[in-house]
Amino acid sequence: MAVPVRRTLLLLQRTTAVQLQAPQDVHHRLPLLLPVRTKKRFFIPPAVGVKGKKASSQQQQEEKARAAGVVFRQQYFERAINISCTAGVFDAYVPPEGDARLSTLTKEGLKQRTEQLRQSAASQLAIRKIKERDSEFRTKEFAEQAQEIFIEAHNALCSFNKQRLHSLVTERCYPEMTRGNRLKTIRWSFRESLEPPRVVHARCPTMVTKDNLYGQVTVRMHSRQTLAIYDRFGRLMMGDEHQTKDVLEYLVLERHLMDRYGCWRLHAKIVPSWAPAKDAIIKTVMIPGPKLKPGEEFDALNYQVPKPKAVQWNK
Repeated sequence: MAVPVRRTLLLLQRTTAVQLQAPQDVHHRLPLLLPVRTKKRFFIPPAVGVKGKKASSQQQQEEKARAAGVVFRQQYFERAINISCTAGVFDAYVPPEGDARLSTLTKEGLKQRTEQLRQSAASQLAIRKIKERDSEFRTKEFAEQAQEIFIEAHNALCSFNKQRLHSLVTERCYPEMTRGNRLKTIRWSFRESLEPPRVVHARCPTMVTKDNLYGQVTVRMHSRQTLAIYDRFGRLMMGDEHQTKDVLEYLVLERHLMDRYGCWRLHAKIVPSWAPAKDAIIKTVMIPGPKLKPGEEFDALNYQVPKPKAVQWNK
């Protein structure tokens, strides 16, 4: 390497001495011009990112990259965990078929009553655990408190009060209540309760550790309510403000028992499999009208709405 460098330096000195004629009075070193920086070269592995080859499995791509000298960085898939509430309902309550319709005097009503008594043993153990952490918990008083939480949460939903709604519902229940409500007007009211609310189910699940306890209590509520939903143009989509309906609901309320400042919040709603289907949403559809020429008037009586053409489709 030293011999070719000396040759280039001597050639550069000769050329510069011929081109530059320095005065004899001033003595200084002749400037040297050297190639300091070469061209940039990007290294592309031959086995990675080659077009035209078929896509192989991820393991084969990693082996080829390692053979070419490229090492993939290890990826960590992390997921945030919220310990203020659980992710679902633990051992959900199964409502008996025909609830609020069959009386306890009939044969089927007596069978349902005996099954509820058999299943209440686990609920009594869970209520005992809840009372150890919450000394003020009473089943009769809690049912009325749950009904008040339910009413306040729906009033906050109608007025779009997010701060109040977060204090009344859990982080799991909040997106389920607010999903699809953007640019809509909700009119809801609670008229009266047909039967006093009562606690029908209780569980005390754990998360991460055995000491991290949560209380889940299911409350049966039979009441009369009104509901009307309007779209952004003010057209009625579902329900009626002046028509009351009998509603049977099973509400699940939850509390983080290990949190000293925790409170009971609305967590979920149990919909039984035998429940009737909901009313269909009335959608606003624009019907295309005829193309009028300047000076013509539209005659609505003699106009016939064109029928859509039959189109084949697959589901």
